[in-house]
Amino acid sequence: QTVWHSSVEYFNINNVTQQLDIERYNFDYSGTSMKALTMKEIKITDMYFSQDNLYKIFADMNIREMTIADSEMIHMLCPSRKSSFRYLNFLKNDLTDFLFQKCDNLAQLETLILQKNKFESLRKVSFMTSRMKSLTYLDMSNNLLRHDGAGVQCQWAESLAELDLSSNQLVDAVFECLPANVQKLSLQNNHISNVPSRVAELKSLQELNLASNRLADLPGCGGFTSLQFLNVEMNSILTPSADFFQSCPRVRELQAGHNPFQCSCELQAFIQLERRSGGKLFGWPAAYVCEYPEGLRGTELKDFHL
Repeated sequence: QTVWHSSVEYFNINNVTQQLDIERYNFDYSGTSMKALTMKEIKITDMYFSQDNLYKIFADMNIREMTIADSEMIHMLCPSRKSSFRYLNFLKNDLTDFLFQKCDNLAQLETLILQKNKFESLRKVSFMTSRMKSLTYLDMSNNLLRHDGAGVQCQWAESLAELDLSSNQLVDAVFECLPANVQKLSLQNNHISNVPSRVAELKSLQELNLASNRLADLPGCGGFTSLQFLNVEMNSILTPSADFFQSCPRVRELQAGHNPFQCSCELQAFIQLERRSGGKLFGWPAAYVCEYPEGLRGTELKDFHL
């Protein structure tokens, strides 16, 4: 509160342990110069207190940017009035699917970072964003997210342009629950084995990262008519389809290296594809190496001949 009424604009608090009991405090939000608050490694030792007494102070701050990271925070209240937050970063806490459900007061929020928390339901995350009318960037990486499909409807913020869902527990059904206007999507390090051919159309999608999944072939671009960059490195692709650039004419860069390529007759067409693509294969030739058969293991694809 003392800093709030000073001339300080950017206030950082690091490595603090709370020792006295947490009690109700009437915070005075008037007349501040504060623009951004950052709190990291805050340890709460009092386990028996009203959550509202603590979180309400931060939820109702009339500033543009707030970060509370690495602090074992289990919840955050919806602001009690229309909030001026543009940027919220809750990296590495213990937040769950209950966060900001049915919260109408974050209409100006543009960036929300929830990396390394304990979210489980992709559908509930989508509903959380549906009331954030200005949200353009959402980071949900390194959580416990699942989506089983089964005709369950999702509802995302229409403004959401960039979504990071990497390092979760998502399977093929994730393509039934994605924001319609997303332009940049990361699904790296999940359990996706196939991109369904009849996916909902993501007409604005330009960048798609599917590295470190379980794909057995290159996906087509049936639902991604604007796709320009695709990353499928470190999957299980033995013999990639040679007609990729025909089905994905707008793709300017394909990252397909570090896959266990099977150097056989069928791979010749893909090798010739690289020559015809005009340098669209990122990492060529060093990242494209034979894994099978054993006698050719370690041979770069450009040096493989029958």
